[in-house]
Amino acid sequence: MTDDHARTSDPEAAARRPLSRKTLLKAALVALPLPALLGSGVALARDHRPSDGPLPPTPFCDDGDDPTPPQIEGPYFKPDSPERASLLEPGTRGTRLTVRGYVFGTSCRPVAHALLDFWQADDSGAYDNTGFLLRGHQYTDRQGAFTLTTIVPGLYPGRTRHLHVKVQAPGGPLLTTQLYFPGEPRNNTDPIFNAALLMNVRQAGPAKEATFDFVVDPGSGPYS
Repeated sequence: MTDDHARTSDPEAAARRPLSRKTLLKAALVALPLPALLGSGVALARDHRPSDGPLPPTPFCDDGDDPTPPQIEGPYFKPDSPERASLLEPGTRGTRLTVRGYVFGTSCRPVAHALLDFWQADDSGAYDNTGFLLRGHQYTDRQGAFTLTTIVPGLYPGRTRHLHVKVQAPGGPLLTTQLYFPGEPRNNTDPIFNAALLMNVRQAGPAKEATFDFVVDPGSGPYS
């Protein structure tokens, strides 16, 4: 799902919207020292309940949305990508893009050590099918957060701009999906575009910054 205000264009409406538990949790993760979070349990930052108390599922976890919807893998996925948070290499052309976010379980717990495997087209709209240019996987940190450094993908016939990603909580099922950019003219004609997968994107000087939070099925792991 997108960040909390990703698709809200009305500032007054956004101000009237009640804060979700996920919003409060993300604010607490940023504000509190990591040792304090690790010592008391992340749920305390949101719920102020004992660390050994169960955290029941809540509709407020994902602001009323369903878990992140899946999408097709497409023909260009390659296994065994290198582990790296930055897909930039010497000579990589294009507008720099930084994507940040969290991976949550369906009960609103941030998922530590969740796998994220990204792949995308280059600035010209081509995929590297011989090597691993603009391909890489990483894991969320102990707070469930991730950061990807890459470029804005180019366009190719039939598709709007998008990033491919596979996400998996430890012990959970694999989610394959795609992320999209708001304001793209081809969003209206792309046959598989899904507005629920829009990132929140802003200009940051010559670069772009984006946010997106995934909500995944944790299976029988500790985040269910």
